[in-house]
Amino acid sequence: MFTGIIQAVGVVAAIQKRGGDLRLRIHTGKLPLEDVAIGDSVCTSGVCLTVTDLPGDGYWADVSVESLNFTTLGELRTGSPVNLEKSLTPQSRLGGHIVSGHVDGVGEVVSLDEDARSIRVVVRAPDALAKYIAHKGSICVDGTSLTVNAVNGAEFDLNIIPQTMTETIFGHYRPGSRVNLEVDVIARYLERLLQGDAAARSGTGGGLSLDTLAKNGFLGNSPAGPGKH
Repeated sequence: MFTGIIQAVGVVAAIQKRGGDLRLRIHTGKLPLEDVAIGDSVCTSGVCLTVTDLPGDGYWADVSVESLNFTTLGELRTGSPVNLEKSLTPQSRLGGHIVSGHVDGVGEVVSLDEDARSIRVVVRAPDALAKYIAHKGSICVDGTSLTVNAVNGAEFDLNIIPQTMTETIFGHYRPGSRVNLEVDVIARYLERLLQGDAAARSGTGGGLSLDTLAKNGFLGNSPAGPGKH
């Protein structure tokens, strides 16, 4: 687990293709690795990767086909910057929100505009993720925990302060940049819980319907009767 508070910006030092997936070598820069061991997790631009080797100035990690299909890691090139965060310990401060490092989809930066000393960034999420993004809720963008300032359909606004622009890869974004998105884990579990008994049946992994809500007593005209929702 992670907090979404970026600890350093690393650089892709090497990419090795291995039978359909990849090995990445990440140079970690100012991120200390004295407390990192092989098998530990490092959040790499929002993706939880397992450390497979520690060459001294960074780490190697394997990137599975699943991660290549559902994140931007397959688009990285040697020299690409990446956000880095080591996994939580019991003594860590939860300065952001609970981040799993399991990317839900890839969004696209629509615009970046100055707003006093901050930068107002608009990101378009995949349509399937729009229902999980709420005004003043939390969103993880390339591993960075951020507050949603406004929502308009599948697009949402972020206020990026100078500190975040300097200490993360936000300074590299341009309109059209693709970013890894992880929605609030509570929203994902809540959707599954609201499916009630229907969750145990195959074919119910795609979300909620009014019929499902009604059958489980969450609508006023459900069989449970008004007031029991």
